[in-house]
Amino acid sequence: MCQLLGMNCNGPTDICFSFEGFCARGGKTDDHKDGWGIAFFEGAACRVFLDDKPSATSAIAKLIREYPIKSTNVVAHIRKATIGPVGLENCHPFTRELWGRHWVFAHNGDLPTLKSGSLGTYRSVGQTDSERAFCLIMNQLRDKFPQQQPPMEELFPVLQEMTQAIASHGIFNYLLSDGKHLFVHCSTKLCYIVRQSPFAAAHLIDEDLTVDFQELATPCDRVAIIATTCLTDNETWTTIQPGELLVFQDGLPLIFQDDWACKVSRY
Repeated sequence: MCQLLGMNCNGPTDICFSFEGFCARGGKTDDHKDGWGIAFFEGAACRVFLDDKPSATSAIAKLIREYPIKSTNVVAHIRKATIGPVGLENCHPFTRELWGRHWVFAHNGDLPTLKSGSLGTYRSVGQTDSERAFCLIMNQLRDKFPQQQPPMEELFPVLQEMTQAIASHGIFNYLLSDGKHLFVHCSTKLCYIVRQSPFAAAHLIDEDLTVDFQELATPCDRVAIIATTCLTDNETWTTIQPGELLVFQDGLPLIFQDDWACKVSRY
């Protein structure tokens, strides 16, 4: 199946180091070679790069690895095609507008029994079950909250209910972002790490590359990296439990209390 990579942080940061190891899995150290994509949120804008070539050999991926685009939220995906042929229209992440914001989505897994449902504002361009699931979420959110984006304590339980319903059709690991938050759902396999002061060196699993973040970051920086499997071999990653939906903001997962008031984890 496919693999996911996400980043959420408290200030604009580049993802070059993590993307270097992630790209290698697209045809070099693994067989996810049926296309790839990455989306960077920059203010109100969203910069998206897609390619149906393997990320390990893609000239566009090489540009991204060497060009330090700074963003507070990043969603990336490398594809191993199952439902839908290899083609640019089937490359993740997918983007749509809702409540005057860009929303970006990438999925790992298969949803063989998921139907498109009634036609709404959002419709699929490609043939994947992933884009179908994304459009279903967007249509239901628009129907539930037609005027504006609700506060997180209202949005989260609705998204959680939608997620559980879609996950009943198969495997539904996903990343979803509105540019401020990064929603992360684990169906089978996802993990994350929060890098913050005191920073240390990290070594990639898929490439012989080490970066000492103490030399690059400030004491105030905080970055959460989410991936299908660990990207480094000298750091401790947190496993996300199957069925768990997390929301990252400013580089930390939010904690939801019984009254749905949310606060940032002190991690």
